[in-house]
Amino acid sequence: MASSESAGAKRNRAGIYVPQSAGCRSFIPTPLPPKNPLLDLGNPELLMRLSSADRAIGRLDAATELLPNPDLFVAMYVRKEAVLSSQIEGTQASLIDLLEYEIDSARAEKSSDVGEVVNYIRVMNHGLERLDELPPSIRLIKEIHEILLQRVRGSEREPGEFRRTQNWIGAPGCSPSDATFVPPPPQEVLRHMGRLEEYIHMEDDVPPLIKIGLIHSQFETVHPFLDGNGRMGRLLITFLLCWKKILSRPLLYISYYFKENRMEYYERLQRVRDYGEWEEWIIFFLKGVRETSVQATDTAKNIQRMREDHRALLSDQTRSSASSVLLLDKLFEHPFVSVKTIAEIIGRSYPAANALVSQLEELGLLHEVTGQKRNRVYIYKPYLDLLNV
Repeated sequence: MASSESAGAKRNRAGIYVPQSAGCRSFIPTPLPPKNPLLDLGNPELLMRLSSADRAIGRLDAATELLPNPDLFVAMYVRKEAVLSSQIEGTQASLIDLLEYEIDSARAEKSSDVGEVVNYIRVMNHGLERLDELPPSIRLIKEIHEILLQRVRGSEREPGEFRRTQNWIGAPGCSPSDATFVPPPPQEVLRHMGRLEEYIHMEDDVPPLIKIGLIHSQFETVHPFLDGNGRMGRLLITFLLCWKKILSRPLLYISYYFKENRMEYYERLQRVRDYGEWEEWIIFFLKGVRETSVQATDTAKNIQRMREDHRALLSDQTRSSASSVLLLDKLFEHPFVSVKTIAEIIGRSYPAANALVSQLEELGLLHEVTGQKRNRVYIYKPYLDLLNV
């Protein structure tokens, strides 16, 4: 009998399912932190994962400080995260599509998918700037959600406003009665988001990375918007890492880990709701923090080495080393260029820029991607290869 009661208590740790008139059961989450019992910090695997994640994210923060211009690295990582996070939601835009649009927005075709990625970048930059004056809150969440859905898919679904109708998660075309998961009814959303905001600002002894994992899960469970909840939940992770000063720059993007482990990600979240498996979710989350941190740290170190190697190569092998090194630094900011853009960067004529392009092609640094004879566009391929795009 005792074991049955214990199992029932654990099952209801995250909340309960409540029947609704639509013939479904919606989930009503219990406010954070988890209780009955409290999150088990005596769990050996959880403690090991927490220690490993803390060390990895600390090394990432230190490694980026050694880069000559960390902000250029950040800018490319923000782009990469925007693409990956949007791809999880079904967009087809690639980083190359985004860079092509950025270099010539008037000429490049801006698909709805590219628009979603562009908005994600705007939201990331806007949110990080706003954190200096407005801490994570319902107000900030609504503000960035409105930007996220401007003039893209979902723009008709009340951007910047909590939902006023029921939503659900399941196979395309399913109804609430046969959905995989039905979040709280609309009249409950504001109350639960208010409780989540209180928890974000609650002073407690829960380790920050664990707390961020709890917050992400709870946000996805409440599912407060009609569209964009997944992207908003992943953005919230980055905002909290920077707000809590765990990272000095927004360089931990866990979307790749979630994308590569998509089925387990959804299953772990659902098992929190169904069985109260908070510890298992947190272990999965911390594993992602560590893996993502290690990947970003390795990339930062490799970029630093590559930059030094390529600067030395250009100084030795090009006829105008000053112009080529100047161009190289700009390529780290935006590795997608035209000859016209290169001429503007180095302050030389079009023929001089074209000659420099030919030299960099021969050295394997630039790669032409249009296949055209005119209006040709080049990528700094070794850099993009390091970013695994």
